[in-house]
Amino acid sequence: QVQLVESGGGLVQAGGSLRLSCAASGGYFGNYWLGWFRQRPGKEREFLATISWSGYSTYYAGSVKGRFTISRDSAKNTVYLQMNGLKPEDTALYYCATSREYVIASYQYDHWGQGTQVTVSS
Repeated sequence: QVQLVESGGGLVQAGGSLRLSCAASGGYFGNYWLGWFRQRPGKEREFLATISWSGYSTYYAGSVKGRFTISRDSAKNTVYLQMNGLKPEDTALYYCATSREYVIASYQYDHWGQGTQVTVSS
């Protein structure tokens, strides 16, 4: 059974950085894409970035392009989200999820982690 476990969230001041990790287990991920989403209070889940398991293809939402970087370590079955220049509006619960192809709609992702909280203070 596929399991995704996010970590790396926390409290950071505006302008700071955090690196989130998503450790995947319980399956063969060679054909998966892995995406990062976030959900702010009272808002819908928002696509941030996705990466092919090979790492050769990445896509970003316009709102985070240039500030966030998605990467993977296939040997560790782990995908990362490096977040720089954090703003208070980046405060949210951050999730990783798997999909079988490049998609950005949350309903098209089939396995989800439990989320990790990121809080950015002003």
